[in-house]
Amino acid sequence: MKRVPQRTCIICRQIRPKRELVRVVRQPDGTVKIDEQGKANGRGAYLCQQSRCWQQALAGKGAHRAARLSAALKAKISDDDAAALMEYAAALSAPAAETTDSAK
Repeated sequence: MKRVPQRTCIICRQIRPKRELVRVVRQPDGTVKIDEQGKANGRGAYLCQQSRCWQQALAGKGAHRAARLSAALKAKISDDDAAALMEYAAALSAPAAETTDSAK
């Protein structure tokens, strides 16, 4: 039987199979990106696909923006990178919102 890699969400601390989580990586050049394949070089952190976890990870303003994610990646997250992460987080929660609206 093959062992399934487990990872922990940096916000809710739930342990899940690696493929159920989204990896965010600080690349060697300092940029922060979503790592869809889970194999990019750099320091990574994992988040659930729940909007609550993404909101907490990206919360804050100014110097404190995305403080929890910054701490996990040991890097300051630029405005452009934060905007891209927020856009990705919005896309994660969009299908769930459409489903509840169409059910009414």
